[in-house]
Amino acid sequence: MNRCDGHVPDWDPAATHVLGDQRAAYDRMRERCPVAYSDLMGWSLFRHDDVVQVLLDHDAFSNVVSQHRSVPNGMDPPEHTAYRNIIEPYFSRERVAAFEPVCREIVAELMDGVLARGDMELMSEFALPEAVRVQCAFLGWPSTLHEPLIAWTEKNRQATLAQDRSALAVLAQAFQDLVVDMLEQRRQSGAALDGDVTAALMRETVDARPLSDPEITSILRNWTVGEIGTIAASIGILIHYLAEHPALQARLRGQPALLPRAIDEMLRLHGPLVANRRVATRAVTLGGRAIDAGERISVNWISANRDERVFDDATAFNLDRDPADNLLFGAGIHVCPGAPLVRMQLRVTLEEFLRRTRGIDFNPNAAPALEVYPASGFASLPLRLS
Repeated sequence: MNRCDGHVPDWDPAATHVLGDQRAAYDRMRERCPVAYSDLMGWSLFRHDDVVQVLLDHDAFSNVVSQHRSVPNGMDPPEHTAYRNIIEPYFSRERVAAFEPVCREIVAELMDGVLARGDMELMSEFALPEAVRVQCAFLGWPSTLHEPLIAWTEKNRQATLAQDRSALAVLAQAFQDLVVDMLEQRRQSGAALDGDVTAALMRETVDARPLSDPEITSILRNWTVGEIGTIAASIGILIHYLAEHPALQARLRGQPALLPRAIDEMLRLHGPLVANRRVATRAVTLGGRAIDAGERISVNWISANRDERVFDDATAFNLDRDPADNLLFGAGIHVCPGAPLVRMQLRVTLEEFLRRTRGIDFNPNAAPALEVYPASGFASLPLRLS
């Protein structure tokens, strides 16, 4: 009989059998112990209804989960509202549409390179470089930062996997120094660069004062550190699914208008982000478990989006699902503000892959390797394009 009470750990998120197949492990936890305690993650929520309850109740469940100020992700109302109002216009329909040709040009240039070779390792040769280059272009950062940011992202990934706090602190300081240097460059030039998102942030105000350098750095960190890895993971998951399902490839080549719904459904089946944290502000009960004020909570996106109570035949691909149930970009006041930009980028990426190839197949000489917690998706994905 499985133990599921008290603060005795109910599971180990870092156990070999969990890391070997995170989706299968989370599926089992959703049935065995849907609100589960571990020393590593605190209380993990695996069912859709429990996750949604936490997302929508920002009074009982706080986003202030770190001693380091995070703008606006790590804030609660009313403070969160003021900063969110600043950020949302940067991802308006008009801005995203204006940026789409730039994004497509980047994707096409990278595609030219990989098509010339035929065989490729998607994650290192395409997905991560695309994520970095698109984010840099959107933010107005120079191409000279592409390689340093790719290297920084990989070091940050390794330090996160190893839970090396000292290395993570050094990397955080390096990123802050990079941003402060760019802010200073813009001040010296008058910060009047049209279309430069970084310069535009320098002109934003909150509570009748300009944003501080640490606030701007935090926003830009969320838009780079918080997005690059997730976008790269999403690209890997999508291309892997298409390689695994050639009939869907053919259908989407003939009906590209289906891509937005197909992308959301593929990423529902295999989420690019494992979990996000909250803290209980008062004593609550979730799934019959008593959680005290101040205890850590982890909402498991991957499991919630595969919950059979919400999604019929949850592990099957189905374009007719209600998109409102999909928690790919979260829900409530903290729903991802950059979702329109990410959706456009992923759509453009698949459009170019499908338009420029006859077939997307696995490389028979090498097998894909899954990522492990706290990452999702694929560490490597060898492909053969025709």
